[in-house]
Amino acid sequence: MPSPAPDRRPPAPGVRMIAIVGSTASGKSELGMALAQQLGGEIVNADAFQLYRGMDIGTAKPGAAERELVPHHALDWWDLRESASVARYQQDARASVVDICSRGRTPIVVGGSPLYVRALCDELDLPPQDPQVRRRLQAQADEVGAAAMFEQLRAVAPDAAADMDPRNLRRVIRALEVVELTGTFRARLPEPVSWVPTLFLAPRRSRADLDRRIDQRTHMMWQQGMIEEVARLLEQGLASAPTASRAVGYPQAADQIAGLLSAAEAQAATAKATRALARRQERTFRGDRRVHWVDGDDPAEALATVREWDQPTRR
Repeated sequence: MPSPAPDRRPPAPGVRMIAIVGSTASGKSELGMALAQQLGGEIVNADAFQLYRGMDIGTAKPGAAERELVPHHALDWWDLRESASVARYQQDARASVVDICSRGRTPIVVGGSPLYVRALCDELDLPPQDPQVRRRLQAQADEVGAAAMFEQLRAVAPDAAADMDPRNLRRVIRALEVVELTGTFRARLPEPVSWVPTLFLAPRRSRADLDRRIDQRTHMMWQQGMIEEVARLLEQGLASAPTASRAVGYPQAADQIAGLLSAAEAQAATAKATRALARRQERTFRGDRRVHWVDGDDPAEALATVREWDQPTRR
């Protein structure tokens, strides 16, 4: 069945939130925890892969201690083999935000997946989905290949194809699905307009500091049991999972398990891929003028920014 139409009803009065965005390994989770404890907040995840059950170490998912200290939402929602649905995330995460505000608490969105941040925080109408159409297009792609599917997209939506990597079969199939369902496809997101009043914060890090933190986090992942986690997920079908299999670190760990990489090589490949991801995230969020960049090691600066933003609503 096609996905339902988006809920266009305005949120309840008084719904507002803080969003902590930015690069992976920049300290978003630590800043979110610090602000939540200071402000009586609850955290709403906006990391695409933390939505999957069992993907814990490789996604730096908050553990039991953090969840006991501060309530967390939008974690472990999806089975490993499910395709990501931004529309479903948008609906359910927004319901969490409204519920948090209704109890007099502060929703603090934490995550670096730009599309999920936009889906939750901005007025973003997401195109419909139809699993039957997508399965048919995937079967066609399995038969004719990625290049032929891209040529098909270029024939029906040349503007969309011009902005798309022809090797990204998942996006090509999604674009063809949207064209079939709606008659058009918009390759670029519209200018951001906040869904509700939102303060956007991002931890500020130097390039060298961020790279050091990425290397440390990658090494820690392997120490904490990344290989064991990936081995368990492979038994559950990770290799064929449409979305979960693309999370950074998991293909590299799988290659180590298969004997294609040594432990050192797998960690080096993971750190390299994570640095590339961090650069893309930073470019995206640097382009959003609403984001306030604050010292990643000093929650006091972020708290002061929150207090200043909060003043008009308290008068």
